[in-house]
Amino acid sequence: MPENQLTAGGINQGFFEWVFDAFEGMASAVDGELHSTSHGRGLKVWYNGAKKEHYEAQLVRVNTSGDIGLEIGFHAEYSKDDENQVVLDRLLGHEKIWRAELGDSAVAGMFLGADRWRRISEVWDAPDPDDPESTFEIAARLADYVMTIEPLRRG
Repeated sequence: MPENQLTAGGINQGFFEWVFDAFEGMASAVDGELHSTSHGRGLKVWYNGAKKEHYEAQLVRVNTSGDIGLEIGFHAEYSKDDENQVVLDRLLGHEKIWRAELGDSAVAGMFLGADRWRRISEVWDAPDPDDPESTFEIAARLADYVMTIEPLRRG
């Protein structure tokens, strides 16, 4: 599907289910009960009961023109911005560790389009849903975030 046909409304739901299938194997060493949900706009995973602190690979609008990108990373999505900032501040205290693993493309700060939420994530060009390799690339990067941040989040 050409990029101009990709909308924030999503792509074939199976695409993100395939991402999850690949992710599950890549992140199998992470302790805890894995939960997930996928839809035409993305995939969300979390461990144990920490649904408000989770990881996503999702389609997002990246500018006011409506262009779509793929955001991959960690989110804190409590209803109050100060709760989310506490989570982000705790992770920023370990930035040297996660930055060494995730690199400079990881951005820590306010969530895209929702100022009360916080993130450590990056935005890629929108995926080609007809490219099966893209599901593995997305799954691998999501697994990088989970394997790097989850031990710090729990600690």
